[in-house]
Amino acid sequence: MSPLAGRMPVAAGLLIACPAALAHSFGRVYNLPVPFWMYAWGATAALLASFLVVAYAATSLPTGQAPVAIDLTERPWVRLARKLHADRVLQALAWLPLGLCMATGLWGVDSPYGNFNLTAFWIVFVLGMTYVTAVTGDVYRLVNPWRGLADLGVTTVARLRGHGVSQPPLAYPRWLGHWPAVAQYMVLIWIELFGNHTPRGLADCLIIYTLITLAGAWLFGSAVWFRQADVFAVFFRQIARMAPLQMEDRPPGRRLSLRWPFSATADTPAQSLSLLVFVLFMLSSTAFDGLSDTLAWRRLLWSDLYNAGLKHWVGENPLAAFPKMRVIDRYWNSFWLLASPWIYLAVYLAFIAFTRRLVRSALGLMELAFAFTPTLLPIALAYHFTHYYTLIQTQGVKIVQLISDPFGFGWNLFGTAHWLQRTIIPDAGTVWHVQVGLIVLGHVVSVYLAHHVALRLFESRRQAAISQVPMLVLMIGLTTVGLWILSQPLATSG
Repeated sequence: MSPLAGRMPVAAGLLIACPAALAHSFGRVYNLPVPFWMYAWGATAALLASFLVVAYAATSLPTGQAPVAIDLTERPWVRLARKLHADRVLQALAWLPLGLCMATGLWGVDSPYGNFNLTAFWIVFVLGMTYVTAVTGDVYRLVNPWRGLADLGVTTVARLRGHGVSQPPLAYPRWLGHWPAVAQYMVLIWIELFGNHTPRGLADCLIIYTLITLAGAWLFGSAVWFRQADVFAVFFRQIARMAPLQMEDRPPGRRLSLRWPFSATADTPAQSLSLLVFVLFMLSSTAFDGLSDTLAWRRLLWSDLYNAGLKHWVGENPLAAFPKMRVIDRYWNSFWLLASPWIYLAVYLAFIAFTRRLVRSALGLMELAFAFTPTLLPIALAYHFTHYYTLIQTQGVKIVQLISDPFGFGWNLFGTAHWLQRTIIPDAGTVWHVQVGLIVLGHVVSVYLAHHVALRLFESRRQAAISQVPMLVLMIGLTTVGLWILSQPLATSG
């Protein structure tokens, strides 16, 4: 059989398996303005330059003072918000869109684009709140509707029993750490990538999540549950570490301060392996989301592995083999998604071990790994933004229409149902250059933060600078891989 004939069933399988590819191929295929290798070398040069500048500053210049923080806690508007219990008001108001997501999913039209809930949850909440948090700090803790409902339930039960404070039935096990949040995060991303994206399916998921959250908050207490075990609270808190506005729980109460962006990111290390895995999954899940949509990744299963032996099991006729291949594809992608943080963990720990050996540090491997964990957050934010920000333009703006007709019944409650009818399609060249710039910027910021952590950990400035050589190699590798994924042609509509 000729090589061309060997690939014929796979080509057919790809076309059948990925009909949405036609949507991507409509119009002119975008080509990079210059070859990919030039972008890779340019990004590497930028990282090397930033490393040299930061290393020189760290080893040659006098140690600067701590970053300036402007305390806003006693500002009149902050005191007024505290006096009015603004967080309770916002948590109550947040139940309006959340309840509407559930109601429209249960009783609205079944069209993903004609129903309010998919756009409101995935685009406005999951994406929009991420970017708002990166600027304004942990605003989610103020508007979290599940926290408000859980606290209301605890208070109501305590009053009915005649107790001032209701103690949770169970103490949160220390060994459990952030593992419940990690598990929820994996389920969330699996649903995003492979789930049944229908309004009813989302409503069912929100109801199940609400029941789990309220049960956990009741068993272990709201404060502990939302600090340790809730996926959205943990996720947005990590994003908030990079924001200029910082909220801290310090005696005698919550403090609000204004700092330079990213200056508070690496103040505190990760406290457990579970939080390290959570942060790594922030990286790996986004990278896998981009990779899984590429033609190169699809060919690996549908062409290479199919021709290597799968065809003997599923059949050589592509049409007959297609149902089995779809099942294999689902398990194949699910496996690599769930395995991705552990692969990243192995690579990360290998570089940390090399760093430890290079500087002959007396600190333990995991102590160093936890200390450098926050320096990965700018990369995670850059990956997240580059992969998803265009959805705000293309689908997020549709919320203006959907708010007037949330159930898809043809209403026009606020007169906006016919606004923004034209789809906003961003220019491919602009998107690519924004993505390149943000990925490089995220890694440069991470290099800078890693140097500051090293200065805090190691005895001398020279030792701190040397320790960053392995981390620089890791950053260059992550940058190159990230740019390569973005440069690949897509096999699906994502």
